[in-house]
Amino acid sequence: MSTAERPITAPPAPEAPLGVRRKLAALTVFHTGPGDVARAAGPVALLTFRPRWLIPPYAMVTSPQGARDVLGRADGAFDKQHIMHRQSQAFGRNVFNLPHDPWVGRRRLLQPLFTRRHVATFAGHMAESADTLTAEWIDRGVVDLDEQTRRLTLRVIGRSVFGLDLGERAEQLGPHVHVLLGWLTARAQRPVRAPGRLPTPARHRMRRALAAVRSVIDEAITAARADPDGDAELIQLLLQSADPDTGRPLTDEQIRDELLVFLIAGHDTTSTTLAYSLWALGRDPGLQDRLAGEVAALGGRRPSVDDLPALALTTRVIHESLRICPPAPVIVRSAVQDAVVGGYLIPAGTQVMVGVYAMHHDPALWADPDRFDPDRFATLRLAGDDRWRYLPFGGGPRSCIGDHFAMLEAALGLATIIGTARIDALDDEFPIALPFTLTAGGPVRARISRR
Repeated sequence: MSTAERPITAPPAPEAPLGVRRKLAALTVFHTGPGDVARAAGPVALLTFRPRWLIPPYAMVTSPQGARDVLGRADGAFDKQHIMHRQSQAFGRNVFNLPHDPWVGRRRLLQPLFTRRHVATFAGHMAESADTLTAEWIDRGVVDLDEQTRRLTLRVIGRSVFGLDLGERAEQLGPHVHVLLGWLTARAQRPVRAPGRLPTPARHRMRRALAAVRSVIDEAITAARADPDGDAELIQLLLQSADPDTGRPLTDEQIRDELLVFLIAGHDTTSTTLAYSLWALGRDPGLQDRLAGEVAALGGRRPSVDDLPALALTTRVIHESLRICPPAPVIVRSAVQDAVVGGYLIPAGTQVMVGVYAMHHDPALWADPDRFDPDRFATLRLAGDDRWRYLPFGGGPRSCIGDHFAMLEAALGLATIIGTARIDALDDEFPIALPFTLTAGGPVRARISRR
């Protein structure tokens, strides 16, 4: 009998001793839900419902070993077949939601576009855009950091990914993206969903928002084809690429589907990381002055990709913001075969939620986890299973393809802003919302003055 055919011998995962209401809450409150389950039943626990045809069984995983067992496999044993991924295909089929087999070829195609060399080109627009908007913030005095960092990241995506100067259209795109993400989350969380063909008001709003976003992407593809020497390097690379399975060039629809996920993934995630970083620095003047001194040591010039090795504290601030506010508070997979996770048997057909937020805030894994302390990353060396306690970009083969871009973008943006402006946070709490990724749940007010 081959290894693959041998029966798996492991104890079944324990059932979480929670009522139906608390179980359902754990599935819909992405950041705190998995932690509640872990406290009740341990780091690997099942949540089952009746009738099963209405809600499939779920497993909550909140240990580094369990995360590795789910996310670290490359054989497709845990695939993206959750309702969240299937519903997102209404926006197109892309590297985020493709099942394992077609995903392998698409990831192989796209990965070279996100090497450090190419990413350095994409991220080059961040410092320029941050410099321009920071001057505007100083003139205004008091701003909403959440709103303004969204403007910033959309402008950067427009320039670096689409080769377009979105200008004020960036402010119009943001609400459309929120409509898409809100529809996706609400649809995926409902045990009973209206048929996809039913013309509901929510579906009408989603389609209108999707059309608005796609129109910008189509404009960018047309402009890139007309001007091969323009700024849209990513689109140019996609236009010149061939599908690894067919050998044929990618269609405009395939390119549009990939650009859509880059727009969505690069919008809320980086803006929230920047907003949280600025808010946290705005409540710690000493730390903010240390970071400003690091930037000043560059000699007064605008930070560039080549300066990143000298921006160690800046990078640690970004890492700590990603720990406290991870973009994906949970990562969901579907078990397509029986598998052992954290020492327990997870049956095929189980929907598995890896609690990233729960691990990032676990006092057994992090000292004083709710305290903002970038210096914890000064000597931290994550290796082996321990590496799986910190997953801001996921882990394993299907980790975020744009992680280098996100880190460069956030670090250059933060260094540029703090090098010019002083931030005084006006709110004691950073509100949290979960339209899909973890974002600010309301205004994050700050007074901005020239340094």
